[in-house]
Amino acid sequence: MGLLDSFEKGLERAVNSAFAKTFRSGIQPVEIASALRREADTKAAVVSRDRIIAPNNFVVRLSTDDAERMQGLGGALTDELHALLTKHAKAQGYSFSGPLSISLEGDDKIATGTINVSSGTVEGRVNWQAVIDVDGRRHSLTRARTVIGRGTDADITISDAGSSRKHVEVLWDGERAMMRDLGSTNGTKVDGQKVREAALPSDTTITIGRTDLVFRIVPVATPSRPPRPRDDDATRAFGAIS
Repeated sequence: MGLLDSFEKGLERAVNSAFAKTFRSGIQPVEIASALRREADTKAAVVSRDRIIAPNNFVVRLSTDDAERMQGLGGALTDELHALLTKHAKAQGYSFSGPLSISLEGDDKIATGTINVSSGTVEGRVNWQAVIDVDGRRHSLTRARTVIGRGTDADITISDAGSSRKHVEVLWDGERAMMRDLGSTNGTKVDGQKVREAALPSDTTITIGRTDLVFRIVPVATPSRPPRPRDDDATRAFGAIS
């Protein structure tokens, strides 16, 4: 199996097969992956015998219809494109001057079924951001304490009759995260196990009622590291599970 075949099959395995049925016309997710790989290969530059620099900032422009369909996949597509391009760069011996960034944009000048990829090199530092994906929407955790539940006063509101108004809280100190059930009626599961509180590694699934929320820690490019959030409750909670 060639490298391109392996690259594309990895994307097909990672993106749910139901997506393929959704995109019977127009751009397929695997075509974007291949276009990114070609752009990285074309723009990679040898700077020394032991170092090849590839672009780390990619902008994928699609027709407005194609872009809308791709964005309907939520964070799953961009996360997988990021992982697969990182894997390809490692296999080819490429290095990046800063954190890898991939964005998808709609452009009414692009014809349906066409992909336009531009790239460049942006230097910077990696900052780690905690996010929660719910039903295709991504929520960044900008506070030390984020409350999730059915109530409109929750920081993240979910439409699920099986959830309490304030069901769980997620504590994030800039490096570590944990979940704590707030005395909900139906309880909370973490990766299928019913718990009252638990540490949250990246890619952990929190189940509230019939709703799955996926906690992730993702890299973002920032010129400098912002101050870490602080909260007395978060400090006490992390001290309890250290």
